[in-house]
Amino acid sequence: MGRKFIDCSEYPSDNNCSVKISGTEDEVLDVAAAHAAATHGHEDTPEFREQLRGMLKDE
Repeated sequence: MGRKFIDCSEYPSDNNCSVKISGTEDEVLDVAAAHAAATHGHEDTPEFREQLRGMLKDE
């Protein structure tokens, strides 16, 4: 299984976030969901994690 990443700077936010997270798909989803909840006020739900999964890119 290859590494994945998600780059917060590619999505609109109020604070112009520049965080980029990479690792295995499960690692990225866990960290990205925690980051989105803590920093951007999103609720960590299964539906939100599926949205995040669709944003993942191959590294």
